[in-house]
Amino acid sequence: MITSVQNSKVKQWKKLGRRKEREKTGTFFIEGHHLIDEAYKSNWKIVEVIAVKEAGVPEWCHQITEYVSPEVFRHVSYTETPQGIAAVVEMKKMDRSEEKSVLLVDAIQDPGNLGTIIRTADAAGFDAVILGEGTVDPYNNKVIRSTQGSIFHLPVFHINIVHEIPKLKKQGFEVWASALNNAVSFETVSVPEKTALIVGNEGAGIQSEILHLTDSTVHIPIYGKAESLNVSVAAGILMYYIRR
Repeated sequence: MITSVQNSKVKQWKKLGRRKEREKTGTFFIEGHHLIDEAYKSNWKIVEVIAVKEAGVPEWCHQITEYVSPEVFRHVSYTETPQGIAAVVEMKKMDRSEEKSVLLVDAIQDPGNLGTIIRTADAAGFDAVILGEGTVDPYNNKVIRSTQGSIFHLPVFHINIVHEIPKLKKQGFEVWASALNNAVSFETVSVPEKTALIVGNEGAGIQSEILHLTDSTVHIPIYGKAESLNVSVAAGILMYYIRR
């Protein structure tokens, strides 16, 4: 059992809190029974499980489990009430197959928003999520927790959106942008067979160079006094409209 926070393995687990280290090693850190179970069921490679004795480790991972003291686990944990079990998971190269609905995310920086968007894209049956420049790392621990395991269910890519839109159009996609200005109500637009939806930064919206490449700009009517909707809520409404 590892009991010291100065242990080399403990230091390495802690380093995975940084994006640079995750990209260098091609691995990331997850916590809790549910996320570990989702990673396992989705055939992602679990490199190592970290647990306290009382956590109740599943049988399939006994041989790759490193037991630690409660103090060490609290040191590497990112949650307020740790479950006592975590894992190091290898990033998986996801293939893009036949796609009919794709979500593009432009510079969304809040981990909770991105995690909720990925979870909703999974629930709505979208085929892929494409993250543009300036978007928070999907392997950030807060993003992963907010996805509730959906990070393991559908392809999530970091791609330059400006370069991606012409490729999508060649594949027969109609590209929609969610914006407030010069936009029509989403309910007035018929949904094509292949749709790529773009949502933008929480404050600045979608960059103008991206907006200029889109086919339609849609907005969600506001009936009350709120100035706007949270981006993850807006994305959810539009994705379910597209997939209805």
